[in-house]
Amino acid sequence: MIKTGFFERNLKYIFPLPALVLVVMLMVFPVVYTVVVSFTDWTLTSGRPMRFVGLQSYLKVLQEPRFLAAMGRTFSFTLSAVFIEAVLGTLLAVILNREFAGKNGLKLILLLPLVATPVAIGIVWNLFYDPTIGFLNYCLSVLGLPQSGWVSDARTVLPSLVLVDVWQWTPMVTLIVLAGLAGLPQEPYESAKVDGASNLQTFRLITIPMIMPTILTAVILRGIEALKTFDIIYAMTGGGPGYASETINIMAYKYSFEYFNLGSASAMLVFLFMLVLLSSLGVIVLRKKSEF
Repeated sequence: MIKTGFFERNLKYIFPLPALVLVVMLMVFPVVYTVVVSFTDWTLTSGRPMRFVGLQSYLKVLQEPRFLAAMGRTFSFTLSAVFIEAVLGTLLAVILNREFAGKNGLKLILLLPLVATPVAIGIVWNLFYDPTIGFLNYCLSVLGLPQSGWVSDARTVLPSLVLVDVWQWTPMVTLIVLAGLAGLPQEPYESAKVDGASNLQTFRLITIPMIMPTILTAVILRGIEALKTFDIIYAMTGGGPGYASETINIMAYKYSFEYFNLGSASAMLVFLFMLVLLSSLGVIVLRKKSEF
């Protein structure tokens, strides 16, 4: 009988070990460290060592009107962007699910926003939004419409950022829904055709209910990312003008790297983590019900 060594007996544990160590170092440790720091009053400018204060950092953050306003803007940005992306993405997927000339070229064009880097997108859209030389204001002037301040106006900055997010991420929703449409059975459509159902009735009563789990999956993925959006907002406005586009992520960044108040910044990030988690669980429950 051949005896196997320690290495051979534990291959199934040894081979995944490097990946497990990498995940712990890059994901688990930062999360745990952030939670630990959130229970302290650690401020780099004070010169004092880190001191455990329990829930005081959380209470301080919740009593900050600026944080509550940032939370509202985060939800407003996320709900607006994800809703528009879900509607437009579904409609585009239904159109692309049909055969027509130039279909493959249109798919290729739809992929272009997904491969662009966020900073480059921010720079280009800032040029579009420029109040004096911007292309969008030029189009408004040609049409005889009043020009807008876009990202330089506190009243329009958030809708302007939503427009950029919709432009960039609607193609992703389209691709997900298109994959769901490709897997639908044809029997319900044949029965509806025999019964004399119109295209609108077929779309409303058959297509939408059958692809609703797929749409909600896309909403979950986009909702998680939209709640965490940082790069586009920071590259285009930095949270301005004033605090008009400051979300939780932007505010936590400023508290960390501009005010050096790491305790409060960590508490904000823990709040953001809980918001992402609860929102995702809520949509998952809706997806389960839609499947049922």
